[in-house]
Amino acid sequence: MSEEILKAEKVTYEEAKELARHADPEVRRSLAKRRDLQSEILYYLAEDADAEVRQSVAQNTTAPRQTDILLAKDDDAAVRGDLASKIARVAPGLSADEQDKARKATYEALELLAQDQITKVREILSDALKDVTNAPPDVIKTLALDTEITVSGPVLEFSPVLTDDVLLEIIESGTAKGGLNAISKRSGVAETVSDAIVATDDVNAIADLLTNESAHIREATLDDLIERAPDVALWHTPLVSRPKLPDGAGTRLAQFLADNLLEVLKERSDLDAESLEAVKAVVKQRIGSEDGGHEADAGQDFLNMEPPLDMVERLFRARKLDGKVVGKALNAGDHSFVLAALAVRTGLNPQIVKRVFQEKSARGIMAMAWKASMPAKMAVQMQQRMGRLAPSEVVMPENDDDYPLSEDDMNWQVEFFTDLCAKGAG
Repeated sequence: MSEEILKAEKVTYEEAKELARHADPEVRRSLAKRRDLQSEILYYLAEDADAEVRQSVAQNTTAPRQTDILLAKDDDAAVRGDLASKIARVAPGLSADEQDKARKATYEALELLAQDQITKVREILSDALKDVTNAPPDVIKTLALDTEITVSGPVLEFSPVLTDDVLLEIIESGTAKGGLNAISKRSGVAETVSDAIVATDDVNAIADLLTNESAHIREATLDDLIERAPDVALWHTPLVSRPKLPDGAGTRLAQFLADNLLEVLKERSDLDAESLEAVKAVVKQRIGSEDGGHEADAGQDFLNMEPPLDMVERLFRARKLDGKVVGKALNAGDHSFVLAALAVRTGLNPQIVKRVFQEKSARGIMAMAWKASMPAKMAVQMQQRMGRLAPSEVVMPENDDDYPLSEDDMNWQVEFFTDLCAKGAG
């Protein structure tokens, strides 16, 4: 009998009341899905003992708004998740000062869902609201400040509700890991927001900002980033690809870019004749004269020099050959000194260290720096400056302090190049 009633085009109020109390939860679930029930029946079903019945009410777009707060506090996360997905569709235009009781209940339910203890519920809400132009600002801000990037990320990257002032406030207060990256990818990032991102010194977020062609970045800020870029390979490609570069930027970039990026730089259409000639002059200086130099040897002249082993060994014995001394030599371009320092600090034959750089082995260079007890960040600089590796080939640590390779892997690299040189000598 109940099946016939449920299949009927219309259900009377008395029939619905009877079915809402039916012993079979499947009957109550089917009833809760109907779109022709009176509000009080759906409200009654919203308190059903069966979670799937309550879930059907949460999904039902005809359910009265008064059920929103009730279901937003439901013990079952699936119920709250379905509710979040549904009421996000009616969120546009809602505000904190609603006078209409039903709309106010929906707004309060949104606030509750935005602070739900279950991440998945907040994720559903964030994804549903991320591109809604007039979503409630307070709810969006709550989601943007969430400690889980899966929740905050979508609204930080896409929500049109977040103003520049609010974004600056969020950056200042701190975001979840990856939050700055999401803001950096927003369409049309304002100069003030770009400045704030750069001020955090978050290398990855700045790389995303530089990659974002719609982001507005002041020339002075770009100048500063170019000054810092020799040590940050991650910025090289996006810097070369920026829509507009400051005057003189091309020449400065040419000083440290990998060969493949130099070609990209020379092909830029916005370089005037004078700038283009200056870039070509720097490139020519780097790769040697037209009569003699070979591009493969660019920046690796130190491999043809006799390393200053005696001086470096004296410094080592005097306990003065630390990371700071090696770092200063690296920054000054004294690569022959750095090579000698690696040989002395590792106890390896200088020819083994040379072979690593000749082979342009990213992992080998990492291993040499590790064995010499140099910081992982310096190992990256050695790959870039001495190994002349393209950005895509550089082995990057997860952070500045930790080497990305295991000790077994790095020991294997050292043994491999030791054996390679031994076979060559034999």
